Amino acid sequence: MLTLVLAGLRDRCASLLGAFVALALGVGLLAVTGLGLSATFHAPEHAPQRFASSPVVVTGHDRLVLDVRRGPATAPVERRLDRPQPVEAELLRALRARWAVTTAGGPDAVGVDAPADRVRDLVGSRARVLTGAERVRADPDPERDARALTALNALLGTSGGVTAFVSVFVVASTFAFAVALRRREFGLLRTAGATPGQVRRLLLAEAAVLGVLASAAGCALGALGAPLLTRTLVDGGLAPAWFTVGGASWPYHAAFWTGLAVALTGAFAASRRAGRTGPTAALREADVDADVLPPGRALAGAALLLTGLGLLDWTCATEPSELLKRKTYTTLPMLLIGGTALLAPLLVRPAARLPLLRGAVGTLVRENAAASVRRTAAVAAPVLVTVALAGSLFGSAAGVTRAKGAELREHTAAAYVASGEDLRPVTPLPAGAVVSATGATSVFVRDGAEAVVKYGARAVADPAAFADLARLPVVAGDVRDLDDRSIVVNEDFERRRVGGAVEVWRADGSGPVRLRIAAVLALGTGDNGPYVTRANAPGAVLDRIEARGGGAATVRALEASGGTVATAGAWAAAERPASSPQTRLGLVLVLGIALVYTVIGLAGTLLMATSVRGAELASLRLAGATRAQVLRVVTGEAALAVAIGALLGLVVTAVVLGALGAALAALSAPVVLAPPWAAVGTAAGVCAAVAVTASAVPAWRLTRASHGA
Repeated sequence: MLTLVLAGLRDRCASLLGAFVALALGVGLLAVTGLGLSATFHAPEHAPQRFASSPVVVTGHDRLVLDVRRGPATAPVERRLDRPQPVEAELLRALRARWAVTTAGGPDAVGVDAPADRVRDLVGSRARVLTGAERVRADPDPERDARALTALNALLGTSGGVTAFVSVFVVASTFAFAVALRRREFGLLRTAGATPGQVRRLLLAEAAVLGVLASAAGCALGALGAPLLTRTLVDGGLAPAWFTVGGASWPYHAAFWTGLAVALTGAFAASRRAGRTGPTAALREADVDADVLPPGRALAGAALLLTGLGLLDWTCATEPSELLKRKTYTTLPMLLIGGTALLAPLLVRPAARLPLLRGAVGTLVRENAAASVRRTAAVAAPVLVTVALAGSLFGSAAGVTRAKGAELREHTAAAYVASGEDLRPVTPLPAGAVVSATGATSVFVRDGAEAVVKYGARAVADPAAFADLARLPVVAGDVRDLDDRSIVVNEDFERRRVGGAVEVWRADGSGPVRLRIAAVLALGTGDNGPYVTRANAPGAVLDRIEARGGGAATVRALEASGGTVATAGAWAAAERPASSPQTRLGLVLVLGIALVYTVIGLAGTLLMATSVRGAELASLRLAGATRAQVLRVVTGEAALAVAIGALLGLVVTAVVLGALGAALAALSAPVVLAPPWAAVGTAAGVCAAVAVTASAVPAWRLTRASHGA
């Protein structure tokens, strides 16, 4: 058996090269992303900076702690405040009366040169006492490193998921097609007395040897590629400058065994099919594409497709805001893509007969593509994966961003907006001007009996001017009723009956206060409310002034406020740019992985498929076809298969974008969707170029050999 396996691998090394490269690259990318993920789990530890010379630091509270009911008992729940609260003046005087106290950067923290236990006895529950490495929590923005790693963790996790998904698909498809091309060989083995189990073991043994070699090569590639990934992420602004991959070993183990499992899994289904085929049936089917969609594949494809459609429909109906999140619109399309790709042999034949190709060459292209379903589906499926990923990822990301920008512009009737962190109120108001100043704040609300939710809110300085300029999607109530004893909420609140009361805690943790619900807003893309007055937003800093009327005097007054003045349209565009360079780089990284795999899969499949068509191409030459006509037939079939895959990918894209549009409409948000033609066209163009080249090169050699004969 071992001799047969090694001989088979040696004889088919060219046809298995595509699977080897795809698997090795997949393992390498999994190792690289695993190394990157391992470095994002924990932010680096920094020495205290602000109070490096103080052994003890006393800080104001930076968290709201509430006791909530957890079943029969209660448990404390913490939510971070907007900023640390100042140390109480009375406590500060008591500290200074006993020890040497250093105030650095504001009243929210003080350094104390005293024994920690004595400081804790004095402070009690009025503040926090930090010692040792904990003193870093008193530095400005102590969690900036952890926040910087959050988005990076999501990006690398998405990249790893796409890598695993596409590598499984490409390797499994390559093995399945390679087995289909070897039906005559298996028929001869069965005729010579080989049992179905021996045929299955032969294929699995070949896959195991290939998997071990490719996985080992992939781990070596991962070690070499990790520093390159680090430089790319840092240079692209996706990772902080200090980011570096660690020396963890588990990514290599995970990548190696995943690669081996992918190889065995990809060969398993094909080996079962090969083992079940009898000797005479194998010989009879050697040149006929019959039964191209086994029941198991049909069942799996239908299950994936129905699950994906069901989840899209259910999410759109129950939690439409989830479809606006990158995690959702990245993962859900994979179910649709996988299901459609598995069912591709069923869709290829009718799709291949759609084009009205004329002439002898056109007729041969259409009929060959429809008859050779396995070959056409093996080419179309990787294209489907890439085009669908490009369309759904780029289309969803752009659609959500456009919707946020359009929503931001629709929500104000202002002509001009001044923004910035150091704004000053506009005084005096120009004649005929309406000016509304707001600032960012937060409110905390008990959600049910077991949770406390923090909502980002806006603090309104002048409720009347705010109501005059705001164009909010009100579903109940009236924003003109907002005052110091009320709140405007959105549909995300558990309690949202107009006139009812809601218990909230303010941004500094003070409360609770009972506020009457003045109006309820549609949820939108996530930035619709809540709104409170400045009386319920202690510490809120003015960061936006909207104005209308008053002419040039209003513009001059806004410019004197100390912020950046722009028209409302320009301000909305600046607040929600089309897409950040970091977002584009992340999407390109994910799409690049899929495109590389598609290129490898297409090249390997077409090299295998065309290299065994010597007799067919020779028959065409004997029938009078010229060499150029034969090449046009072969390349035309490849181009048609790519077109079919691109068409199926666009169908998946349309379903995903349609669900996103329905979700935006359900949220009362603007629906601004358009297929990302540039990304889709690039993906399809690269696939077409590779497919035509990979089919033309072996066809040229075969036609030259047949002409010489």
